[in-house]
Amino acid sequence: MHSKKPYTTGEVADFCDVTINAVKKWIAAGKLSAFRTPGGHYRVNRDEFESFVGKYKLDVKERIFPVRRKVLIIDDEREIVEYIKAAIETMQIGCAVEAAYDGYEALIKVGDFKPELMILDLKMPRIDGFEVAKRIKGDTATKDIKILAVTAYGKEDVEKALQCGADVCLTKPLALKEFQKKVQSLLK
Repeated sequence: MHSKKPYTTGEVADFCDVTINAVKKWIAAGKLSAFRTPGGHYRVNRDEFESFVGKYKLDVKERIFPVRRKVLIIDDEREIVEYIKAAIETMQIGCAVEAAYDGYEALIKVGDFKPELMILDLKMPRIDGFEVAKRIKGDTATKDIKILAVTAYGKEDVEKALQCGADVCLTKPLALKEFQKKVQSLLK
C-alpha cells in the first residue's frame, strides 16, 4: 500500500469500497487523474490518489495514508542511535524514525525527511549539536521542529543547549521513562 508504484483501478476501487466502473467514471469525469499503460489500462499515481481522497473527503484517508510522526535521531554513536530508536518503537506511537551520525548529515536530512522532532547529541564531529540547534531554530522553514538535546557533559551543556534553541535537554545515560515522557510531550 505504501510503495511508489501507481495503483490499478482495482486497487483504488478496493480502497474506496466501490466498483472498478465507478473508478473509471471518476477518471472520465476528470475527478481522478490517471494515465494509461501501453496496454490501455489506467494507473493512478499515489500522490494523485491521495489528493483525490483529500479533495472529496473520503473517509479512507487515515486507513490508506496514515499520518506518521517523524523523528530524526542525531548521534555519532551507533549504539546510542539504536537504543533511542528502540525506546521510541516500544512507545508504539507509529513514528517514522531516521538517523544521522553527525551534524552535517543531520542538516541535510532535515530538508528531505522533514522531522517534527530531533533527538540531538550535542558533542559530535564536523558540526556539533549546538550549531545544528542554532541553524534549525534560526531558519523560518525549520524553526518549529522540536529539539530534544542529549549530552553526557553536564549542566553547562544543558544551559548552552537551551540557549541554542533546544526545547528540552537530558543528560546521558538516558533514563528510559523520562526520555519517553519528553518525546511524548514534544510530539503533542
